[in-house]
Amino acid sequence: MEILSLLKAPRPTLSFEFFPPKDDAGADDLLGIVDDLGKLDPAFVSVTYGAGGTTRGRTRSLVQRIMKETSVPTVPHLTCIGHSEDEISEILHHYSKDHVSTILALRGDPPRNEPNYDRRKDDFKFAADLVKFIKNHNHPIEIGVAGFPEGHPATQNRLKEMEYFKAKVDEGADYICTQLFFDNHDFLDYRDRCALEGIDLPIVAGIMPITTISGMKRMAELAEGSRFPATLLKALYTAGNDAKAIRQAGIQYAIHQCQELIDEGVSGLHLYTLNKSNATLTIANSLEF
Repeated sequence: MEILSLLKAPRPTLSFEFFPPKDDAGADDLLGIVDDLGKLDPAFVSVTYGAGGTTRGRTRSLVQRIMKETSVPTVPHLTCIGHSEDEISEILHHYSKDHVSTILALRGDPPRNEPNYDRRKDDFKFAADLVKFIKNHNHPIEIGVAGFPEGHPATQNRLKEMEYFKAKVDEGADYICTQLFFDNHDFLDYRDRCALEGIDLPIVAGIMPITTISGMKRMAELAEGSRFPATLLKALYTAGNDAKAIRQAGIQYAIHQCQELIDEGVSGLHLYTLNKSNATLTIANSLEF
């Protein structure tokens, strides 16, 4: 069954995100984690793509291994910054040979080692351009796009942001997978704003369980604009310096967040695993997936 069909089913789906390890040993370890989480019967797992295509080979290799060594449907991320049309066409050709049926199409970030990177030279200026290119490719494929419940950090004008987002949808997106958020009001408001624009695609909610204070601080630096509600901070700070209590508080918050979203009729829950399984298993089992 194709992923889009699962997302349109009455029951919310469960899915997971992984990133490509730096070496084969790390990939071997990760395949064990994917296999463990695969017992939860996820709708799919996704594999990230480094800034400027820095993990291009490792992303494809991991996608190939997951598809070959497990029964879990796999969705590679694909970013267009730093890639020519010919390069994207080649990547799509390889994924066609690999029998990949779904891609998450993203604009992406410039290479970290090129602070003066000039995006004006890119063949693809926006994610909508990539969606259109994939849609016109000779290999039929389902296309996911990113949604931003807290607002896109590069666009302060929320009306203009939704205009840009709708362009991705109009070019042929099939479903939406959101960036992480911690306040469900942001997601529900985002879903309502999509509906007002006539966007009725399945929207999968991105959930990141916080398990350490240091991890939360790193997250705040990497995910610019992320909001940390007082209820979450209170739960974490009440735990003091007790690492186990902090972990439990963060996981319980994520469980509550997921259950509330299920009650609100969310299409799916997409858990950012950070290539670990314990927190994800605890959340999924608590929700009785």
